[in-house]
Amino acid sequence: MSPRLRLLPLLAALGSVALAQETIKIGEYSSLTGKEASFGQSSHHGIVLAVEEINAAGGVLGKKIELITEDNQTKPGESATVVNKLISRDKVVALIGEVASGRSLEAAPIAQRSRIPMIAPAATNPKVTETGNYIFRVCFIDPFQGTAMAKFAEDTLKVKKVAIASSVSSAYSVGLARFFRETFTAGGGTITAEQKFSEGDKDFRAQLTAIRASGAEAVFVPAYYTEAALLIRQARDLGMTMPFFGGDGWEAPQLLEIGGAAMNGTYYSTHFSAENKEPVVADFVARYKARWDGEVPGAFSALGYDSVYVLVDAIKRAGTTDGPKLRDAIAQTKGFAGVTGITTINAQRDATKPAAIIAVRDGKLEFLKTVAP
Repeated sequence: MSPRLRLLPLLAALGSVALAQETIKIGEYSSLTGKEASFGQSSHHGIVLAVEEINAAGGVLGKKIELITEDNQTKPGESATVVNKLISRDKVVALIGEVASGRSLEAAPIAQRSRIPMIAPAATNPKVTETGNYIFRVCFIDPFQGTAMAKFAEDTLKVKKVAIASSVSSAYSVGLARFFRETFTAGGGTITAEQKFSEGDKDFRAQLTAIRASGAEAVFVPAYYTEAALLIRQARDLGMTMPFFGGDGWEAPQLLEIGGAAMNGTYYSTHFSAENKEPVVADFVARYKARWDGEVPGAFSALGYDSVYVLVDAIKRAGTTDGPKLRDAIAQTKGFAGVTGITTINAQRDATKPAAIIAVRDGKLEFLKTVAP
């Protein structure tokens, strides 16, 4: 049975009478343990901070938010199981999750059938919101991310020949590879090799040998941080000095922990940078670090935080948590100012957002540039 956590932020200090009052139940499903726990823990911390702030300010519609969190343990199929629990047993009015596209795709049909609005903080595969009109996201999508990285390869890296190494078992990886390929080749670039692997693989030498022989000037790795870091370490061991670059699946402290010095000279796109000096970002970073013992927020922390505020803004405008009315209010979100930028939900229930490009230099992450849609 997966660990299950109920959070009534700040209510304990208000006494047993407050605990007895009616609450608005919001469900979160995240990878708090397992192979990609860094994703879920980061998003969870942002979600918790937002809920605590909202409850401290009086809640919404005169009620406190009760956050009910389920751990999908990064296991295939577990997201569907825990979301069924959140909807049928806990009677949540909305769902926040997931960071990963594959796990969001497991849960989205359940939310759609149940007419429970779901906001994915960072699931970038277009198919997530294509599931139905109750499914939303607050992040950019892979067609834009793939286009941004294709332009980055051409304009910043100044390369015309790129190889791709992608995971066949990840909807995120397959989709991002396709969108990058289409844009890069349309602009006159050449894909010298496309090598495949699966989630959990640890030996990439055969794929790297083929990539090295292809004459690639750079390598695009649209994968999650564990495989990306291991692959790049092995590439450096094979004497491959060209730039490697990827997408937001690299966004985790473990990227540098696993990859070490091999990650120098690599780049990735993401949704947020704590180095951004905008006042709204600096204020969020300070509050987040104070809440989580000095931890610096990453992109998934910021997107989790914004997801809650977008949802609560919609609840206020709807004046109710009724599923269809709440769905309509989320769909009408326009110009919402959050820590990851301005969120406007389009007709496809996606958010149009800029991408931040991060460079790894001397073992540190550096904000390089912003790429607008």
